[in-house]
Amino acid sequence: MTVILRWAGLVAEILLDRPEKRNALTPEMLDSLGLVLAEIASSDARVAVIRGAGDKAFCAGADITRFAGLSPELMWRDWTARGHRVFDALAALPQPTVAVVHGNAFGGGLELALACDFRLLAPEVTLGLPEVGLGTVPGWGGTERLTQLVGPARAKEIILSRRLVDADTAVAWGLATAVSGSLDAAVDELVTRLTGGAPIAVQVAKQLIDAAAAGAPARVLEPLAGALSSATSDLAEGVAAFRERRDPVFTGH
Repeated sequence: MTVILRWAGLVAEILLDRPEKRNALTPEMLDSLGLVLAEIASSDARVAVIRGAGDKAFCAGADITRFAGLSPELMWRDWTARGHRVFDALAALPQPTVAVVHGNAFGGGLELALACDFRLLAPEVTLGLPEVGLGTVPGWGGTERLTQLVGPARAKEIILSRRLVDADTAVAWGLATAVSGSLDAAVDELVTRLTGGAPIAVQVAKQLIDAAAAGAPARVLEPLAGALSSATSDLAEGVAAFRERRDPVFTGH
């Protein structure tokens, strides 16, 4: 098993467990990740956290030995399409997702992190999309998601000139959420804040933000979302806790 799903209460933890290859992604790993994501999507998990095993890399990207000899048809129909399906499923998870980037993330590894809602980085981390140096291009959403985060000019700098981005620059450019020398503590703090909100409200708010980023009008979607939240017991609990000056206890209903 090179993709492992572990549970810590209401937190789903995904581990890429191929440290001897710097967690480079194979077709089998993508398929396993897709199954794990489907399980999380239908669960009561409130947050999903993705980590890479070992101390050398979060994920070095796609396993070059698995795509270097592919025919153009297989590259088109299978390799890139498979990655898009899985990474799109990750981006579409109703629960917030956190990439814990403790080591370098290149190519498909960075694209995996880009499909998450939050990216927490260790100070020594380096990020990059170096595919043009191999004679190919980012194939799992990197050109789109990177451009959405940093804009076309910086996306071109990273992709076309193969610039490697350090952790502090990644945060300054909006490529990462935060950099911390105490990465586990930073993850715990973020997860605590994410799990402290009403689960349905959190998930609906995530969908509203993603829809707004795609150009959907908030004036249409927010009233519908507000109507949905008004039917939940969590809203009644939140109002009661506010009035009673206590912490709410949300159930996700």
